[in-house]
Amino acid sequence: MKHLKIFFLFLPAIAALACSRKPVPAAGPPGAELWLTTGDGGIRLQKTGQITFSPAAGVGLPLIELDETTVYQSILGFGASMTGSSAQVLTRNLEPARRKEVMETLFGREKGIGLSYLRMTIGASDFSSHNYSYNDPPGKQDNPQLRHFSMEEDRDDVIPRLKEAMALNPDIELMGSPWSAPAFMKTSGSMVKGKLKPGMEPAFANYFVQYIRAFEKEGIRVSAITIQNEPEYEPAGYPGMLMTAEEQRDFIKKHLGPAFRQNRIGAKIAVYDHNWDHPNYPLTILDDPEARQYVDGTAFHCYGGEVANQSRVHDAYPGKNLYFTECSGGGWSGSWQDDLMWKFKNLLIGNLRNWSTCVLMWNLALDEKSGPTNGGCADCRGLVPARSDGSVDYTIDFYALGHFSRFVHKGARRVSSTDLSAQNMDNVAFVNPDGSKTLVAMNGNPAPKKVAVKTREGYLAVDIPAWSVVSVYWKP
Repeated sequence: MKHLKIFFLFLPAIAALACSRKPVPAAGPPGAELWLTTGDGGIRLQKTGQITFSPAAGVGLPLIELDETTVYQSILGFGASMTGSSAQVLTRNLEPARRKEVMETLFGREKGIGLSYLRMTIGASDFSSHNYSYNDPPGKQDNPQLRHFSMEEDRDDVIPRLKEAMALNPDIELMGSPWSAPAFMKTSGSMVKGKLKPGMEPAFANYFVQYIRAFEKEGIRVSAITIQNEPEYEPAGYPGMLMTAEEQRDFIKKHLGPAFRQNRIGAKIAVYDHNWDHPNYPLTILDDPEARQYVDGTAFHCYGGEVANQSRVHDAYPGKNLYFTECSGGGWSGSWQDDLMWKFKNLLIGNLRNWSTCVLMWNLALDEKSGPTNGGCADCRGLVPARSDGSVDYTIDFYALGHFSRFVHKGARRVSSTDLSAQNMDNVAFVNPDGSKTLVAMNGNPAPKKVAVKTREGYLAVDIPAWSVVSVYWKP
């Protein structure tokens, strides 16, 4: 009883002491994941550590400051093209269990890199089994009413693989691009060479409408189209079709745009679909108000010019999107180190800092002979070599895309980050719809570098080996 009285005697003092204590501060973010690919290829998109946030930057370090109040373009996704050849090797060279594993590695985010954008060829390309369109009347007769429209050429390989990708990533974006109009619509009478015949513009516009509707019937939503792949190039040995900027402008404003509006087609229209070196081509189209009303944006390839030309188009028409739709690696790409550095400086970081909403490589998959080919590139490579013996591998293009597609989600917004390109420390940053954040940075120098990253959550000290790239990912 005596002890109980003593306890009550001291109780007010104990309560006062408890009330005087400062509240315990809430725990900060646990840290950021560091994912690394090295210039020698020894480490490829591997998680190499967890970096903790600190209240101050290291003395004398280069500084990358993220400013989330300065927001740029919204991201649609990252991916490649499901060409006829890609679909064929995935279907015919791989047993179902192996194919399932490969597709999960490509399109799943838990087990793979989460690719979120696929381009398709509208009819044959240089990576198809043969030349065909979706409307090939017997005897090459004229058929402007498109009574022979058929998707059967894609029935066995392309359509099943697209559906498989969609099952793994239901939000995937799909873009269609023709290498040629059907042969009967062209001056050459062939899928190879030539231009669109005068008077065939309404039939060609209807061809796009029927294509989109046919895929819809298969449960496949085409979210965007381009008018013509590489319209300024006339290949001699595979499907192609010349189309000037003025011809494309007039086709859009007089035929395709009205046809989409009349038929309530929701797919976006992107113009040009060719190299960085001729930005005046899309500007010629966008300068026309009648054509511009139907155009969502401009598509670019990497095979000529500089990525900075994308910003010329954006600056002239900032309300229009930019798409990056094709770049292939291959036998010409040089060493792993050189290829990795070029890709990140130009194709990936450079592309995104110059306003692109997506980055797409060329073939998703090819066999061990860089095929099957249809008269085009003989030493291109896919993201995945799917060999005739059933074995698979993953190329540098796969790992490079994975540094973005795994951590930058559809709907992410690019935000401001300090430009250190003059020091070969190029970088780009994003905030995802769920609030998670990603910084991708490269070190294009012969010595390792440490850089300080200033974020809302604190400072990160990031070590980047020589000639290497990192993705830094964290949740607040």
